[in-house]
Amino acid sequence: MTEGQIIEGRGGLYTVCDAERNTYVLRAKKKFRRERVTPLVGDRVVFTPGEGEEHGWLEEILPRSSECLRPPVANITLLAVVIAAAPAPDWLLVDKLLLGARMQGMKTLLAVNKSDLDEAAAEAAKRDYAKAGLPVMRVSAMKKEGLSDLRRMLRGETVCFAGQSGVGKSTLINALFDLQLQTGEISRIERGRHTTRHASLITCGDFRVMDTPGFSLLEFDQVMDPVELMAYYPEFVPYAGQCRFQPCYHGSEPGCAVQQAMKNGEISEARLTRYRELLDKARQLWRERYD
Repeated sequence: MTEGQIIEGRGGLYTVCDAERNTYVLRAKKKFRRERVTPLVGDRVVFTPGEGEEHGWLEEILPRSSECLRPPVANITLLAVVIAAAPAPDWLLVDKLLLGARMQGMKTLLAVNKSDLDEAAAEAAKRDYAKAGLPVMRVSAMKKEGLSDLRRMLRGETVCFAGQSGVGKSTLINALFDLQLQTGEISRIERGRHTTRHASLITCGDFRVMDTPGFSLLEFDQVMDPVELMAYYPEFVPYAGQCRFQPCYHGSEPGCAVQQAMKNGEISEARLTRYRELLDKARQLWRERYD
């Protein structure tokens, strides 16, 4: 048996690359279905190569360092969330992606593409995430602006580009690494034409990059003690222990230091509002955890 990494999966077949950069097409053994385990792009695996034109077999999935279900990939070290002026950014989706990544121990950054067309999205991102421990990169894939700075952030990482359909993830990857991934143009209603259908892992010299399908919805379904949610918001850290009541969820409690910081302009009101929406969802899931 041989070790390798899944670089693409479609139609029940998985393309795996070994240490010598040889590729193999494999089928997953039935035990994965029985165990309700789905192989993901990025998984490090043990496999048996096929003979001749026969497909080989995926034997074992090695332990994952991180796992995303949307997009469905594994062993990511850096999540690059991509937004653009059009389609209009879904900031709650951005926060959900960042939350999931931080819970998995991934690094994060926010790339604002198409910023040559409209700087509003970049300005909103800088304002909302100024104290959130999130690098905000202003880039333009078409104009090739800001790419060298972004490359420096990506070097040495296994990067997943994620975000809404139509924000230009594949176009950005093409511009960064001189590739020819299929891309689509923004439609008249600015929703984007979904061209990337499957996640794939691309190696370009020192860079390892995931190209993933875009999406518009992402459910927050993590069952966790709601008081733990604030730990994934770096802008709240300076106010720890300063609230009137302990623990304070930074929801509607009186004497909340985070609420006061927002009123003082120290924390983004929009970011705090979205946090409270996720807090309500976390409380609901916690109440229903035994149902």
